[in-house]
Amino acid sequence: RMSAENKPSARLVGVRYATGGLAAMFACLFTNPIEVMKTRLQLQGEMLAHGAYEKHYKNIFHAGYVVAKNEGLRGLQKGLVSAVLYQGVMNGARLGAYDFIRTKGTGYLGKPLNMPQEMAAAAFSGAFGAFVGSPLFLVKTQLQAACGPGAAVGFQHNHTGTWSALKSIYGQHGVRGLWRGVSSSVPRLLVGSVVQLTTYSKCKLFIKTHFPTLTEGLFVHILSSMASGAFVAVAMNPFDVLSVRLYNQPAGPDGRGLYYSSWFDAAKKMAQREGVRGFYKGLTGLYLRVGPHTILTFVMWEQLLRWSQGRFL
Repeated sequence: RMSAENKPSARLVGVRYATGGLAAMFACLFTNPIEVMKTRLQLQGEMLAHGAYEKHYKNIFHAGYVVAKNEGLRGLQKGLVSAVLYQGVMNGARLGAYDFIRTKGTGYLGKPLNMPQEMAAAAFSGAFGAFVGSPLFLVKTQLQAACGPGAAVGFQHNHTGTWSALKSIYGQHGVRGLWRGVSSSVPRLLVGSVVQLTTYSKCKLFIKTHFPTLTEGLFVHILSSMASGAFVAVAMNPFDVLSVRLYNQPAGPDGRGLYYSSWFDAAKKMAQREGVRGFYKGLTGLYLRVGPHTILTFVMWEQLLRWSQGRFL
């Protein structure tokens, strides 16, 4: 049983939730431009065979150039408000839930969680965070996909901002409309969380074993995060593409998607029309976002936790 001293207090859980969310929001300020470019690449050539469409964006770097040229520097930060709020809600829930499960599980068992238990905690936390943040991910995706006619990809929604988008979607399709696409977001974060957890520690051990002169610190954390990010990107990208497609598709009067009826339908159509290549659109962008975002989030989270020690705990 969990002893009283090991039992996480409501205040501790709240502080970890809040600091985890704030840390992710801070990281998003720097990584959102990559997310915009990645979204454009993933929507390009939707349900079309390779070579059967004009490539407005040749790669992640060219996408940045095209967006900046056509939409200005503000275009690189499209959907920033919804993206920041999404990171705060989703990662606050994910990191807070994961830390809570680990603390409570360790106290109850009297020993640290083993790898299968850690993976289960990460999977549940990732799925929980994805569900809670789904409405904001929906709006973020639609805002980031919006661009001028010269380089438009995917369906173009006419939202003017985060709040107007939420209001419009709710007004047309109700609460269910705000969670349209969540079936793709949950496995996306579930896979990402599990792979990140299982590969980060392995990458860190590999680096410390083969480069013994490197001491524990920020540099080792950066190297481990970037190495782990490669595994995360490869495993997560197919789910990421499916999420972007499902969230950005137009909806009929009944709130159902007009392009894809479900996650499986989207995967089937992509496989038939775009092949395996379609599932890995935007892979470089996802990798370039995952590594830096992870580093910035956890470094800031650690600093916020230290700052909160003498103030709220």
